[in-house]
Amino acid sequence: MDELMRRRVYGADHDDPDPGPRPGHVYRELVAGPLDGLLLDVTGWPADRLRDGASLTTEIGSYGAGGHALYGPRPADPDRWDWQGDTP
Repeated sequence: MDELMRRRVYGADHDDPDPGPRPGHVYRELVAGPLDGLLLDVTGWPADRLRDGASLTTEIGSYGAGGHALYGPRPADPDRWDWQGDTP
């Protein structure tokens, strides 16, 4: 758990002195792809959205600025979301 608490959260400002997870929030670990190792805050997401995954804006994917990285839950471990590809 200590390792998880030191991780950076997707969307945190680069200037944020504490870009890690916040107490009381729920996170998914992003695995592989351009956002590998980041945590996604899914606090308050409904069950269907958690099942569907997410399209996350990133400048470091295949499509550069404005592109998106697609991540979805791993069937055997839904707390970890695997990269499914990039999209414009």
